[in-house]
Amino acid sequence: MVSRRAIDELLEQIWMAEEQGRQLARDEIHAHLRKTGLDEALAAAVAEGLLCEEAGRYVFTQAGRARAREVIRRHRLAERLMHDVLDVAHERMESNACRFEHDLSEEVQRSICVLLGHPTTCPHGRPIPPGPCCATQEREAEPVLVPLSALEAPAAARVAYIATHHHERLDRLAGLGLVPGALIHLHQRRPSYIIFVGETNIALDEEVARDIYVRPLASPPPGPPHRHRHRWGCPWRDVGRH
Repeated sequence: MVSRRAIDELLEQIWMAEEQGRQLARDEIHAHLRKTGLDEALAAAVAEGLLCEEAGRYVFTQAGRARAREVIRRHRLAERLMHDVLDVAHERMESNACRFEHDLSEEVQRSICVLLGHPTTCPHGRPIPPGPCCATQEREAEPVLVPLSALEAPAAARVAYIATHHHERLDRLAGLGLVPGALIHLHQRRPSYIIFVGETNIALDEEVARDIYVRPLASPPPGPPHRHRHRWGCPWRDVGRH
């Protein structure tokens, strides 16, 4: 009998191929299944009405897409949990998330999502399909991670991750010291978000502050000296020193 896990892994592979803008041809799927020992998973997925064959390719049915979406969501939430909260080494994160994704109940999945502040991307930058809790932004559990825009000044926090697909934006933030693990101090929210990173004073727009996810510190350490100042123009124009 084919295990649910084997079918889920197959659906996950097809979903990720779609994310890359391609569909797996029948021969490609069969070759992959022979390598991974999931030969029987394809027939089972078709028999369960999760996949169907169209023009030499296997595509999701409505039920199959919904199930694959949940598998991907569980896997990427597990990655975020291990990366942001449990501090699991990157090289072990993937294998552990693979085991987690098959065992997370809907209730635990929702709790993790709420705890992490409804993340939109995994540590690799791939999108996390939103759940019902994301639509209502549930906050029953106090989130461990929140957007910088959710903090009240003054406050201190450590950067967890930056949820943006703009590589230029990531590079410029990194150049200012805004990288995962960096200690930041929020000085003010209006008219711009003024934060201190090391000895640098940075002004950020609301759009940028929403993309920076941080772990608030309960007992903020003393603020840094204010020696250098940078301003991030609106919207993302230039960084000037003044």
